[in-house]
Amino acid sequence: MDGLKYREMEAKRMKVGEYVLKSKVGEGSFSTVWKAEHINGHQVAVKQVYLSKLNNPHLRNCFDCELNFLSSVNHSNILRLFHIFHGKDCIFLVLEFCDGGNLASYIHLHGRIPEQIARRFMQQLAAGLEVMHSHHIVHRDLKPENILLSSTEGHPVLKIADFGLSRCIRPGDYAETVCGSPLYMAPEVLAFQRYNEKVDMWSLGVILFELLNGFPPFNGRNSFQVLKNIKSSTCLPFSQLVLPGLHLDSLDMCSKLLSLNPAHRLSFNEFCSHNFLRSSGVEYKGVSWQLKC
Repeated sequence: MDGLKYREMEAKRMKVGEYVLKSKVGEGSFSTVWKAEHINGHQVAVKQVYLSKLNNPHLRNCFDCELNFLSSVNHSNILRLFHIFHGKDCIFLVLEFCDGGNLASYIHLHGRIPEQIARRFMQQLAAGLEVMHSHHIVHRDLKPENILLSSTEGHPVLKIADFGLSRCIRPGDYAETVCGSPLYMAPEVLAFQRYNEKVDMWSLGVILFELLNGFPPFNGRNSFQVLKNIKSSTCLPFSQLVLPGLHLDSLDMCSKLLSLNPAHRLSFNEFCSHNFLRSSGVEYKGVSWQLKC
């Protein structure tokens, strides 16, 4: 019998507290995520974190930050943590289960999405980030794969998830650890420079661009090439088929979130007060817009 199938069959007989593990839905370097069910039938996700793989202070500090933050918040746009169970060599986090998958799958299925939906998604991310901001939490790995959707129908609620690389950075402080996913990493991180909470604002800019255009703005086979493409770009590479139908406000937000210099990049408060998030949704049809970089 295939080893993976055998382990999944074993998991089906495995209980964590009053939760029965059903099937594996994801796996990372330090954890496995299972779809599980409470004895009363309520579905949850169980994240099994292997302590032996958190083998350096940085990884353990990030995990402690994740636990402390999720244990202290209850917000509709942050993935909910229900329970924590300690195993022999691992910790089980019982989390909210989201039927809608992640934002990456949503974009893959729909391609670029209508601007009004992109606005609604960004408003929800802003609400989640407000909670993080109040706790001085910087995610450091914001990307569509780490944003979950509550359902596949109607108007799904976005949930910011996977805080495994997060850390607390207070105003005036900086971090230096290089981490994240290259396509969504801020240029100062890619360049091995110290950074602050504005790295999350860059990631939001990439996500907004991808929602509006269908794919991320800067690509590359590795981190060095992504950084080179960012630095060599004279304007944001929106498709000429997409540009005429976009709001001036959405283009302005993208441009200011994706500022190479973090000092010129939108702060969290500037992001929240930007006209794009406050707009009534009236479209600017037939406008040809050239971004000034």
